[in-house]
Amino acid sequence: MTKSQDLDRLIGAELGVVPPAHAAAMGADLAGRFSTAAAVLFYGSVLRTGDLDGVMDFYVLTRETRPGLRGLATRLLWPDVSYHEFEADGRVYRAKVATMTLAQFRRAVTGVGVDTTIWTRFVQPCALVWSADAAVAAQVREAVAAAAITAARFAAVVGPERGAPQAYWTALFRQTYAAEFRVEARGREAQIIGVDPGRYDAVLPAAWEAGEVPFEQVGGELQPTLPAAEHARLLRAWRLRRSLGKPLNLARLVKAAFTFEGAARYAAWKIERHTGLPVPLTPWRERHVILASPGVFWRLWKARRKA
Repeated sequence: MTKSQDLDRLIGAELGVVPPAHAAAMGADLAGRFSTAAAVLFYGSVLRTGDLDGVMDFYVLTRETRPGLRGLATRLLWPDVSYHEFEADGRVYRAKVATMTLAQFRRAVTGVGVDTTIWTRFVQPCALVWSADAAVAAQVREAVAAAAITAARFAAVVGPERGAPQAYWTALFRQTYAAEFRVEARGREAQIIGVDPGRYDAVLPAAWEAGEVPFEQVGGELQPTLPAAEHARLLRAWRLRRSLGKPLNLARLVKAAFTFEGAARYAAWKIERHTGLPVPLTPWRERHVILASPGVFWRLWKARRKA
């Protein structure tokens, strides 16, 4: 088995894992809601835990962006974000969906741009729940393997000089959380890795080999031995991404504030789940989420004062 085949085998096996039946059904349903859908990836906490009471996370990869101004915004600041519900067996299942083109996805996983969000997420487990054809499925497998290579390459320079594989992943996730303007509870990276630590132990050396990152292995510890010039180049590249990560993700948050489809339903569900207080949705609140927010928060504040 060649160096790249080892990583391909690991990624291919993961992508082919059968997800919970309703997650698979939701993924197939989503494919029908996007006119140029090419593939649907299921990832995130529900994939790790199987708890379908939460919101499932999907990426829908399309062949084309939308026409008009919305498409222009997507080309500049992908992905689009939307919220969807799916009813089966008398139960409502919920999903938060990110959408970008397959071409954008394939470029993003290589780390060629300053974005860190795509390769960081897809070095974590994901399942390919729907694809338009075998050729698209092969492209997705290649892209997810590329995400692992990109993540492992940066882990080699932000991680310890020598250590167990989990030490490199822990360092990488902490650094990317800080760069992405995300607020994560301390120890979040340990929760992610702890679901299947053996999986991360296997992916790191396989991704280093596929990405031609030289390393030595002593017992259970690894030590990358990048040439000094390559180490310095990667470190400069990481510092650039760290410095631009927050402005980039802030711009995405601003875009999402005006383009998040289903935001009112998502917010209403989230508020009721966390506070127990229902938020009745009106057509006006659905159309004007930002304008409606102060009134909703005022209502919640009064209800909690009474309680």
